[in-house]
Amino acid sequence: MKSHEVDYKLFGDDMQVVEVELDQGETVIAEAGAMNWMEEGIEFEAKMGDGSSNAGLFGKLMQVGKRVLTGESIFMTHFTNKRPGKSRVAFAAPFPGKIIPVDLSKVGGQLLCQKDSFLCAAHGTQVGIAFTQKLGTGFFGGEGFILQKLSGDGLAFIQASGYVVEKELKGETLRIDTGCIVGFTQGIDYDIQRAGNLKSMFFGGEGLFLATLRGVGKVYLQSLPFSRLADRIIQSAPSAGGRSQGEGSVLGGLGRILDGN
Repeated sequence: MKSHEVDYKLFGDDMQVVEVELDQGETVIAEAGAMNWMEEGIEFEAKMGDGSSNAGLFGKLMQVGKRVLTGESIFMTHFTNKRPGKSRVAFAAPFPGKIIPVDLSKVGGQLLCQKDSFLCAAHGTQVGIAFTQKLGTGFFGGEGFILQKLSGDGLAFIQASGYVVEKELKGETLRIDTGCIVGFTQGIDYDIQRAGNLKSMFFGGEGLFLATLRGVGKVYLQSLPFSRLADRIIQSAPSAGGRSQGEGSVLGGLGRILDGN
């Protein structure tokens, strides 16, 4: 199914919003709860699946099953412009970061990404799953056995936390913290390898395993995985007694003195 041809505009820098412009009859699909605002003429409907094919009940149930495996809602929201002329609808990520527009027709028609990276896409884009092929990748890859697979020939928008770096691999190998991967195109082989010797693995602070990407294609990386940010916030949050975890230490007291508290 050929994807709808939509236009878009990005707003913001570190907390971006993408506004998608729809002609009459055009549709954009999005994750539930991602919409920020929409203009007159836009109507939305929650549907099972991405609407990329006219599948019967069994086909829709298969699509729902795939979304359950990725931890997403079983429904996707379809936004359609029902009036003559152009109308716009905007979407934003649930965390600070960037929105990456990807023209699937220019990257081989397919993009593999983290299971929570998809934000929205032109109608006709197929949102499925891809299983990692190696047992070690599934156990230690940080994202489990399942990645999201976006297929089609239209625009798709993925969300990343922090700053985004786009790298073009031409046969090289790139070793990455597993949480820093946003997505990668066809032609890239994804694997997990041990992070150095035993001392480095346990005391280096970089985790026990690193993701290894090699091949020919594009890789999208994020500087601050949301899980890492959440861990730091939890570590600094006050305990049940109303004191932060660092307040009982000597360094915590010195820090408060230097800060004037």
